[in-house]
Amino acid sequence: MEDNKNQQGLQLDLPQDVAQGKYANFAIITHSSSDFILDFARMLPGIPKPRVNSRVILAPEHAKRLLLALQDNISKYERDYGRIEIPNQQPRTAPFNIGKGEA
Repeated sequence: MEDNKNQQGLQLDLPQDVAQGKYANFAIITHSSSDFILDFARMLPGIPKPRVNSRVILAPEHAKRLLLALQDNISKYERDYGRIEIPNQQPRTAPFNIGKGEA
């Protein structure tokens, strides 16, 4: 296990198996009145259906903080590396689909 510091000096315990991360190219977001649920999966050729490999459950306030943090980081990324283009973008479709709240 390692101790890591983020930009604000918060010490995190990041176990080696978690540090490897999970690749996801598909996400489904659902919500209830009290939670947001983010399911991350991989869609691969020859595999009949995506398998969820990570689930994150957030309080609504934390979901909004995550949204704002992602917006901030994407803005910084695009400032440093250029605009992120999404080819053939259609609103709210796979691989990152926003589902109806039924959690």
